[in-house]
Amino acid sequence: MGLESARELDCAALGALLREPREAERTLLLDCRPFLAFCRRGFDGFQACCPDLCSESPAPAMSSAGGENSRSDPRAPFYDQGGPVEILPYLFLGSCSHSSDLRGLQACGITAVLNVSRCPNHFEGLFRYKSIPVEDNQMVEISAWFQEAISFIDSVKNSGGRVLVHCQAGISRSATICLAYLIQSRRVRLDEAFDFVKQRRGVISPNFSFMGQLLQFETQVLCH
Repeated sequence: MGLESARELDCAALGALLREPREAERTLLLDCRPFLAFCRRGFDGFQACCPDLCSESPAPAMSSAGGENSRSDPRAPFYDQGGPVEILPYLFLGSCSHSSDLRGLQACGITAVLNVSRCPNHFEGLFRYKSIPVEDNQMVEISAWFQEAISFIDSVKNSGGRVLVHCQAGISRSATICLAYLIQSRRVRLDEAFDFVKQRRGVISPNFSFMGQLLQFETQVLCH
């Protein structure tokens, strides 16, 4: 089912789909949380209905520094809740919505923004920007941008600044860039980098093509 034809699902209906043996084989290693956006009652409702299909509680929304300035509108999509999350002292990850929240950016001490999407750059007079205008699909060679993105993040770090990396939802494209940065700068394996970032922003889920490109990048970095 393509996203363009996705409909709101009843929690029980999604649970039945995931319990179907043929589907179970396809979903063993998948993070299904992004699909819960289509559930009428979200993760909490799904967990109450199908606790056997949940391996963990939903990650709490991460508040931006400054508390009261963080986004807490219950009507906002789950990936826009809270504010940008700190991956490293100078590296933050978030969504397009987070990038448009001036008070939230200032509360985090952000000085630069790496925009991995076609979202607008909202405060070009206030922050240093770099745009990587790629789409989130299987055909995109996002690895072609890895070194350029890593150099930008390092330049912000070396100037004593802090950079927000974002895409539309802060789930796939921007997460991929942060993972590539950790692999190269910290010389860690992809699985270690993934766990590190997921502990901080639980909704990350790079698409399959991006994960494949990250695995190739890991080999290039760690074998040389």
